[in-house]
Order: sequence, then C-alpha cells, then structure tokens
Amino acid sequence: MIEIEDRDLDVLLAEDPGGPVVMLNLLRFRPDGGRESYQRYADALGAGINARYGLQVEYLGIGGRALVAEDGQAWDMVALVRYPNRQAFVDMIRDPEYRAVTHLRSEALVEAVLQPTSPMGA
Repeated sequence: MIEIEDRDLDVLLAEDPGGPVVMLNLLRFRPDGGRESYQRYADALGAGINARYGLQVEYLGIGGRALVAEDGQAWDMVALVRYPNRQAFVDMIRDPEYRAVTHLRSEALVEAVLQPTSPMGA
C-alpha cells in the first residue's frame, strides 16, 4: 500500500502520545524512473510546505543489501522525517497544495512503509 487513507490519519491522531513524531519512511522505487519521480515529489514540496508544517528531514539514505531480512525486504531509500506533532503531519497530508503533488510519490513507488515513531520515554 502506498496511499494514506483518511481513517488511518484519524487513528494516528487518536493514538497520539503527544510531542514530536518522527516518521520512518522505507521506500522501494519503480525500476522505470521511480527515483526520478520521487525527486520531483520532494522538489515540489519545497521549502513552503516543509516550513509550513515544521517538517525536518533528520536522515536520508540510499538502501544497501539487507543483512538480516526476508527476501524482498531490501529498501531503496530510508528517510527519517520529524514533525512537531502528529497534528502537523495530518494537516500537511490533508493540505490541498500537498495533495496536488502526491501523484508524483505514488508514481515513484512500488512499495512503502510509513511508520510513526516517538522518542523513547515519551
């Protein structure tokens, strides 16, 4: 699954422990230009959307061969993206300007994991 459903956003908010959230992004690109399409998506977000919602890319890396994983579980890219809180993330996803560019993300990916994480002890 690549798209985020509204009901999933509602659950994300209902389970909110408060404080910042770091979204773990595991991305597998389409072999026919997926990486380039994802770059267009990232460029389209630009400083405007990122600043409006307090998005900070904490880590962005290209995946290597998995040392411990089931077959097919190697990822092309890993990103850790911090938001001030879950509400900021949800507001961004529901923003019409953001929604206008999400097709680039969908076109780029074969598979993705998007998992919220909270600091230990929070």
